[in-house]
Amino acid sequence: MTEHDKIALITGASRGLGAALAETLAARGWHILAVARTTGALEELDDRIRKAGGSATLAPMDVGEPQAMVQMVRAAMERWGGLDLWAHTAIHAAPLSPAGHIDAKDFQKSVDLNIVATRGLLNLIEPLLRARQGTALFFDDKRAGQKFFGSYGATKAGQIALAQSWQAENASLGPRVVIAEPAPMPTAVRARFFPGEDRDRLTPCLAEAERILAETL
Repeated sequence: MTEHDKIALITGASRGLGAALAETLAARGWHILAVARTTGALEELDDRIRKAGGSATLAPMDVGEPQAMVQMVRAAMERWGGLDLWAHTAIHAAPLSPAGHIDAKDFQKSVDLNIVATRGLLNLIEPLLRARQGTALFFDDKRAGQKFFGSYGATKAGQIALAQSWQAENASLGPRVVIAEPAPMPTAVRARFFPGEDRDRLTPCLAEAERILAETL
């Protein structure tokens, strides 16, 4: 199988690292299944991919909607018979807050997207990755226990703990599970956490995508 035969699912593909991974893989000949809620941003991603000679299938869906994900996974199995890579970059970054003042709705949204939706995706996508001996790629961000990161830090740590269990359980059978630690990048999520930061000193998303893929594939 050449790279021109490979299929990558990117959840959270509309911007930041997800978009950078999609563009990088598409430039190598992979077909990208790009999932995100923002249709306009997905269309802009598709324009960049096609301008560079790549190809993508857009899925403007919410990963937190179970029925939408069932539909997406079923379509991927019928069309391609599986996936070679799943990169999960979708995340809810709740506003920073003292732990004693975390908004209940924001916390529930963090739990639902960062943990509950991830659990559902593991269940759905595992057969597709096994069908093509594929790899699942997660991204750690060690904020658990830091001041004001109670909502994001706790739920991101929960997501990674789930991925680590999946990784250990599938060491022999597959799919292969990789947990990367990206360098600080000028993403929208980081801008919410560090609004006054000098973004010129951060690692460009495309450069970090290249590094992570070089270490993963």
